[in-house]
Amino acid sequence: MSNDSPGAPQPLPDRPNLRHLKDQAKDLLREGAAESLTAAQLNIARLYGFASWPKLKAHVESLEEIGKLKQAIDANECNRVKTLMTRNPALHRALLGYNKNGPLTWVAECRVPWEPPGPARLAMAEWMIENGSDIHQGGDGPLMRAALRGDRLPMMELLVSHGADVNAEWNGEFPIIFAPCESVDPVALKWLLDHGANPNCGNPDRRYPETALDYLIGSYARSRRLSACIDILLDAGGATRYDVPPVLDLLRGRIDLLVEHLDADPSLVHRRFPELDFGTTGARRLTLRGATLLHVAAEYGNLEAARLLLARGAHVDARAAVDEAGVGGQTAIFHAVTQFRDWGLPVAQLLLEQGADLSIRVKLPGHYEQPGEVVECTPLGYALLFPGGPDPSGAVTLLRTLTPA
Repeated sequence: MSNDSPGAPQPLPDRPNLRHLKDQAKDLLREGAAESLTAAQLNIARLYGFASWPKLKAHVESLEEIGKLKQAIDANECNRVKTLMTRNPALHRALLGYNKNGPLTWVAECRVPWEPPGPARLAMAEWMIENGSDIHQGGDGPLMRAALRGDRLPMMELLVSHGADVNAEWNGEFPIIFAPCESVDPVALKWLLDHGANPNCGNPDRRYPETALDYLIGSYARSRRLSACIDILLDAGGATRYDVPPVLDLLRGRIDLLVEHLDADPSLVHRRFPELDFGTTGARRLTLRGATLLHVAAEYGNLEAARLLLARGAHVDARAAVDEAGVGGQTAIFHAVTQFRDWGLPVAQLLLEQGADLSIRVKLPGHYEQPGEVVECTPLGYALLFPGGPDPSGAVTLLRTLTPA
């Protein structure tokens, strides 16, 4: 092993092993790069950014103990958890769980095993709360993660009974009520509202300034439960900046109300809506800004609405608006074929039956992790990029059979 380039400290491996680090020090000694084993160990410590070997050793041993704690939690071994945390109370603050919010957050999320919280998991959480775990760590991180799913209501009830705040802001920027809005879970959402959560929690000074209804509509998740969640928030007095009745009723799945809007104003099928700055999903940044109601139906997989709009005269190849940089102009099929788990495939099939043009080429926003990225593509080209993954989606397979070589 060579250690002759000082440079910046190297990061430790994901699972550092003390025996391996000792072997690295012995290699330095054997190569003549250190005068003694103590000096070699100091060099290794400094290589990884530690002032001394004892500090490196203590850090690695702590990580190993955290690993043992996680294994005990994942196995629902309550007694083992008690033993580890009693022996080392600092484990209550270990960097574990979502966003490193602590062991209680990991326990509350019930991710491993992926199942509703049973008696053992609930007893574990209660013991941890009563013996040193901070229920508010990270801004009520445990409640935020529990609130993602309705089958975790027993965990939510336990946390709130011990003082968790349904109106807390996780990490100071994400209201707890946003969790079931993100996962589109009506059961957890209604429970929070019934226990005092504020649906109109918008704050322009926060990283996520929206109300709960704004955040729900803008969620990347696609689910048939969206309409139930919207209705729950509306019944609770929830407000939204997307107060566009035909759009909101389409998202609610209220085809009867959409019919009334179209009867009152047939030109709605051709209208573009510049205020719709939501609709991202499938790892893409494409939104519905400047799109038509048919685009909205395609984005949210609403086959009944798409049929109605086409029957009322919507053009299958109607273009969304193009911005000053020349980005946009997509047709509805671009939205339908770029969904997680082929959510938009039925609408895509309908659009193709109606003669959707697959040769249209436009410039569209790229990956959400590349804010400035713009890609130029046909519907097939966009579907090949999003949502991505090792296997082609059903939409890609369908488009390939219909797109000329």
